[in-house]
Amino acid sequence: MNKLLLLVALLFSITISAQDAQVKDFDSIVNMKEAKEYMKENKSEKNKIVTFNEAKHQTGLAVELYKSGRAIVKSDTEKTKYKVVEKTTTTNYRVSYIFFDGLKMSISQINATRDKILKKYKEGTPFSQLAKQYSMDDNANHGGDLGWFEKGVTHPTFEAEISDSIYKIGDVFTIDIVQNQWYYVVLKTFDPKEIQEIKVLKIVEPLK
Repeated sequence: MNKLLLLVALLFSITISAQDAQVKDFDSIVNMKEAKEYMKENKSEKNKIVTFNEAKHQTGLAVELYKSGRAIVKSDTEKTKYKVVEKTTTTNYRVSYIFFDGLKMSISQINATRDKILKKYKEGTPFSQLAKQYSMDDNANHGGDLGWFEKGVTHPTFEAEISDSIYKIGDVFTIDIVQNQWYYVVLKTFDPKEIQEIKVLKIVEPLK
């Protein structure tokens, strides 16, 4: 009986030690390289690297990850572990715009329409309303709001203009990208800001 109890205790100890080793491996991950190696050793379609952007993701899970760097979510059948393995901070911009396609309108028509828009805006018509009425871009459905976007995402000419310190919040100005025949009326809605983005190792384990 004593030998049987000893064997059971030994097996239990080995199981616990193995579990502790697995947890230790997960907890010791500190960068993207180690996260990818961990996923190779623990292959599952549910295990992945996910990205959270401070401006776009404001869920309870995202907030906890920004704050503490890790989180655990349990369901009836699974336990999902999250751990931040990379942090970056990038300059982001945010403007609203009205777009004109030079392939569909002449430059004289575009300029006449832009003059009309600038006049209406100065008279008090909301920019979002003008965008819905005049913009030739799907973004018109959002009142022209481009949302937060990272430096380097838009055309260099567009980015250079919107980042020019001469423009203040509430200023409206035009941008011409002649080589592409893209023409804009732009409203500066926010100053540039640094936004944190995190890459997170997500590991899903079945509950036993």
